[in-house]
Amino acid sequence: MAEHTQTLPHWDMTVVYPGLESDAFQQDFTEIIDSIETLRETFDAEDIRLTESLKVDETLATRFETVVGDFNRLLERLETIEAFIYSFVATDSTDELAQAKLGELEQAQTTLVTLSTRLTAWLGSLDVEALIKASDVAAEHAYVLRKAKVESEHLMSPPEEALAARLSVTGSGAWSRLHGDVSSQLMVSLELEGDQKDLPMSAVRNLAYEADRTTRRTAYEAELATWQEWRVPLAASLNSIKGEVNVLSEERGWESALERSLFQNSIDRATLDAMLEAGREAFPDFRRYMRAKAKALGIERMAWYDMFAPMPAGGRAWGYEEATGFILEHFGGYGPRLQALAQRAFEENWIDAEPRPGKRDGAFCMGLRQDESRILANYQPSYDGMSTLAHELGHAYHNLALSVRTPLQRETPMTLAETASTFCQTIIQKEALKSADEAGQMFIVEAAIQDACQVVVDISSRLQFESEVFSKRHDRPLSADELCQLMLQSQADTYGDGLDPELRHAYMWAVKGHYYSGGRSFYNYPYMFGLLFGLGLYARYQHEPDVFRQGYDDLLSATGMADAAELAAGFDIDIRTPDFWRASLDVVREDIDRFQSLVEAAG
Repeated sequence: MAEHTQTLPHWDMTVVYPGLESDAFQQDFTEIIDSIETLRETFDAEDIRLTESLKVDETLATRFETVVGDFNRLLERLETIEAFIYSFVATDSTDELAQAKLGELEQAQTTLVTLSTRLTAWLGSLDVEALIKASDVAAEHAYVLRKAKVESEHLMSPPEEALAARLSVTGSGAWSRLHGDVSSQLMVSLELEGDQKDLPMSAVRNLAYEADRTTRRTAYEAELATWQEWRVPLAASLNSIKGEVNVLSEERGWESALERSLFQNSIDRATLDAMLEAGREAFPDFRRYMRAKAKALGIERMAWYDMFAPMPAGGRAWGYEEATGFILEHFGGYGPRLQALAQRAFEENWIDAEPRPGKRDGAFCMGLRQDESRILANYQPSYDGMSTLAHELGHAYHNLALSVRTPLQRETPMTLAETASTFCQTIIQKEALKSADEAGQMFIVEAAIQDACQVVVDISSRLQFESEVFSKRHDRPLSADELCQLMLQSQADTYGDGLDPELRHAYMWAVKGHYYSGGRSFYNYPYMFGLLFGLGLYARYQHEPDVFRQGYDDLLSATGMADAAELAAGFDIDIRTPDFWRASLDVVREDIDRFQSLVEAAG
């Protein structure tokens, strides 16, 4: 088991407030809570609610501009204070003060959800096209208004929407927090190198990247046993959240939770079907990769715990400082703006990289204020660790591009939220390949395919699983055993014979926090969209780099201001047919071909 010999950074939040107990934080926290109530008073004064059809005139346009201006200013401040509080919860879920403040803020935000619903309902009663012509502010928010018009057709009555918002705090919101708290605090008991150890779940899951197969299998078995112990409350959480989403989707007139998800993600069913069709066509290629990896690892067939195993040769360690230096150098090869963003992130301690008890697993990037972000990672000294850093810095670059927009204009759908992260990850992969020998190339190419396999194959399994859960949850709650069986079946249908059928992961439904979001279901297919869209854009960059750069930044800054098809059309891409997605997957197929050749050459 590899040990960390380098101190990894924690993010610096003191540039915002000295701490949660500081007077400055408490003053702003109180002001935010009061501001939500003030906004409610403004809504009441301007009569922003479901009403009869209204004539658009100068007076109405002024009312709109007042309300939207106040809303944007509140959202700007709220983003910072919410990110500040969550930075403590995400890195130490046992922090009782942070949990209390987050709970208090979530309670206050139910009013904001209600106000947002009132605004949507009010806009639904207007001729938004006339409003766009009558107001510069409305014209700047044209896409937001047009989406609100559609969403207004899927609202319950105002009292019902207000009640749903209030109940979500003790309903799906509470169940979601339970999953987050439980999964981040789980300690796993296992024997490693003859010693009995108790490690946080995040550290145990990181053992999947270890070179020693016995260590990987030990961690896998201990992980499954621990999820088994907590299966009852986690199954209750999942059932409660999916049940709530089903009820609300039906009451709001959506055909299904998936239909609402597609609307939220600014794509249509034709786009999803085209992408999934191309993805399914690629399953045999990914199984080809899995068989080649098994050969490289010297085993007959891969188990679940082998998927993240490093290649036996060429998988050198990437210390944190070396990784950050490599990223800086090659982000600079793309352009000075991207390099400067990464430089700020490293120098100003935007990144929390050290795995530790109480810290949530995985990685994410969140906006903090204006053009500033914060990145959580659980860094491992490997190429994958460096690649993940590049991925999250891509999100930070996207936040930089969005910083010129208002909060309402910045509401980017998940489908487009992965664009910059995938692009930055691809930059690092291509540059790392240039200086690597054959063994190093095998390692780097395998890491890229491994990531693509997760985003195409595993995401497809998650989409299938979640669709089945939503469908069956209409009739009754599902037992933990049934959830496990659905998960195993979805893995069988996607991974096929690429993995040992006896050694899959029945508890992925417990692992992935994405299943436990009430407000945003199907937190899966957008990742596939993001990967393949990002790969397609990278190909355009290679063809015309200078022209691409300006258009790319414009695209990133407009991801909350147009749907995916319109933005793609700016690069002459039609996302409603499988051809584009097949072309992106051809990039992955080329990597798989290269990997197979390298494995064969290595004997």
